[in-house]
Amino acid sequence: MRINVLVAEIGSTTTVVNAFDGIFSSCPTFVGQGQAPTTVLEGDVNIGLKGAIESLRKNIGASKIEYDELLATSSAAGGLRMTVHGLVYDMTVRAAKEAALGAGANIHQITAGRLRKSDLKKLVAIRPNIILLAGGVDYGERDTALYNAELIAELGLEIPIIYAGNIENHDDIRYIFEGTNTRLYIVENVYPKIDQLNIEPTRRVIQKVFEEHITNAPGMRKVREMVTGNIIPTPGAVMVASKLLYNEIGDLITVDVGGATTDVHSVTEGSDEINRMLISPEPLAKRTVEGDLGVYVNMKNVIERLGIDKLSDKLDVNEEIVLDLMSNYKPIPETELEKRFVEELTLEAVITAVKRHCGRFRHLYGPNGKKTIAEGKDLTNVKYIIGTGGALTRLPNRVEILKKIALSNKGNELLPTKEAKILIDNDYIMASLGVLSKKYPEAAIKLLKESLNIN
Repeated sequence: MRINVLVAEIGSTTTVVNAFDGIFSSCPTFVGQGQAPTTVLEGDVNIGLKGAIESLRKNIGASKIEYDELLATSSAAGGLRMTVHGLVYDMTVRAAKEAALGAGANIHQITAGRLRKSDLKKLVAIRPNIILLAGGVDYGERDTALYNAELIAELGLEIPIIYAGNIENHDDIRYIFEGTNTRLYIVENVYPKIDQLNIEPTRRVIQKVFEEHITNAPGMRKVREMVTGNIIPTPGAVMVASKLLYNEIGDLITVDVGGATTDVHSVTEGSDEINRMLISPEPLAKRTVEGDLGVYVNMKNVIERLGIDKLSDKLDVNEEIVLDLMSNYKPIPETELEKRFVEELTLEAVITAVKRHCGRFRHLYGPNGKKTIAEGKDLTNVKYIIGTGGALTRLPNRVEILKKIALSNKGNELLPTKEAKILIDNDYIMASLGVLSKKYPEAAIKLLKESLNIN
């Protein structure tokens, strides 16, 4: 059987391959899916890729699979580890952070102002894949970014550096890293003027650097032997798909509950009324990663938030049964009780993650009385709430879980309203379609709408 495009999602533990055909026609189709363990530890990811393709072959009943192209997303080899260093946290640092998260990075260190010895020690221990340097609006403060660049250059880490700060520093930054083994990328300022974010140029470069990094990471050296197109971070691919869909249907959020993290991607400008009240700008596309909220690896964190007594009441069982569920927990729930157990964990992860992502109203009191301001991301104009990831595409009550986002509002939170429509990525292909859209945007949007049951 000949297939147009395979898209591999190479995770830390599992490699999933999705097959798409008819890419050049008006009716592209999702053919099927296969999966196998990721073989990073064996030193050759191709083993896992070939295993996933073999799994796909069996699932679709083909005697043989041939393909024209293979694209990929990856979170293997620890995903994309980044550190971010800027000037003022609420300004250049936050802008740089938004750029990194939106590109699919996992941020391991954030610093504001001049780097201290303790910061440098942590940086060396983290061994990030990329270091992002920012600081100063254009033609504003220059010294902090240059000071930090000099300290990082002296470390001799041979880690790619992206500079996205004050435009006046470009020549000095080049001089600082001249003669080192550091690959330097200079992009437009992420915060060129007060209250102005410019994060897309940095996002694009981060994904470019990631693709170069991932092919050289341990266990990933041979990935290019099979992959013929783009490789982007899996969370970044979900953001790409969300932005593509936004251009078609309007303001949305995508919630991805995984075993280790819960990611929230929002693409919305918010309402004009609330924008006038915002104390600092927010990007059109925003991603947050909650590293303590997962329904498998981080299950215990979520249960601690809920409390075993409360969880047992919700499940209508005694605490001993809850403890038994915890000790015999499976990655994929099988019994009715196991599914209800995971649904309660998923609900807690969803509500907590979205509330951390959204903004809220604050009341300030002064000589002229009370003044209401808004801070953070405004989700009140969101028309669609999309569920992706294993939990929100497979659990029986996934739609009801997402409906409870609006119902959880305590009155001061800028959450979606009850009018927001729930959409489910039924084929669980949103990340794959994000990378597919880089080359075939029309086919990707058609396949995405089909998976979400959008007419």
